[in-house]
Formats: sequence, structure tokens, C-alpha cells
Amino acid sequence: MLRYPPKSLVIVTGLPGAGKTTLLERLYGLHGGETLPVTAGTVVVIDTAQSRRHWYGRLTWAPYPLRRAVVFATHLRRIRQALARGHSVVAHNRGCGPYVLKGFAWLARRRGASLHLLLLDTPPREALAGQQARGRVVQPRTFARHERRWNTLITQVTGGDPAPASGAYVVSRAQADLLEAIVFDASHSRRE
Repeated sequence: MLRYPPKSLVIVTGLPGAGKTTLLERLYGLHGGETLPVTAGTVVVIDTAQSRRHWYGRLTWAPYPLRRAVVFATHLRRIRQALARGHSVVAHNRGCGPYVLKGFAWLARRRGASLHLLLLDTPPREALAGQQARGRVVQPRTFARHERRWNTLITQVTGGDPAPASGAYVVSRAQADLLEAIVFDASHSRRE
């Protein structure tokens, strides 16, 4: 069990195919067809796939980079809205670049929340197998960029520096499979 302070923003990140969506589906009973965030008690669960499905078939005229930007902007708006309503938020994010994480930290601070990272540390070969299993494979050049950013982030975090987050917790895919819950309460000892 992982524990965080109430009204925190927990970003679940890792390489594409690492198992982030699978983890959220298992912990929060998602069925994979949602187009809107899911509220579970005081927690709002926001997956980028929800925004992608929301826009599916509606932006066919737009080039892929524009469609991707619209999906990401929708994802950010949903996180901002949930934080503004005082909810704790667990959100999926495949990007782990420094500017994206700084943006999440800024967004959390603006709403009086703290940012925490839950990093799914999956070897690249397993992440690629995860992509193939879901039927959506990232282009090799894009995956290589994700892998470089991931390596930088994981080195920083395991070296004791979670910035710009308040804290970061690293789990393997096997450990993620054993995770029973993410809890938000005043006794936030991180894990039990």
C-alpha cells in the first residue's frame, strides 16, 4: 500500500508499455473504455487514454502532432480541474521529460497540492513487449527518446533527488503487480 497526503497529485510514469494503465485499471476497476476521469471516493483517476478516446475520430483532419497536443492539453485540463475541486489525483503520464514534470509541479503548487511520482521501472524489452500486447507500438526513435529521458530521471531519483516532485517511489513491474492500493490520508508514511 502506498500512502500520500490528501489532495496530492501522484503521477504514475514509466516507459511506454511499462504497465501504467494496467496498474490503474487493476487498482481502480477501470474497464479501458472510459472517456472521462473516474472518481473513486475522494480520488480522481486520470489516464491519458481517457482523453485520447474522448477525441477519437473527431480530429481526423488534423496532423498527428496537433492531435497529440490536443489530447495532452485535455489531460492537463482534467488534472487541473480535479485539483481545483480539492480532490486527490492519480494520473497516468507516459512522458517523463523535465519540462513536463516541472509543469506538473507548478500545477500542483498552484492548487496547494504536492506532486509525487510513482515510477514503474520496467526494462525496455519488457516495455516493448507491453506495447505489442496492447497493439500500439511507439516508433523506435520516439521510444529511444523516452528511454533517454527515463534513464536520466531514474538515475536522479535513485540518487535521492525527486525534484521537482516532493517525493518519488520506484517500483518494478513485479512490485506494481503486488501493490494493493494508493491511499490519501494524513498518516502518509509512503508505504506499508
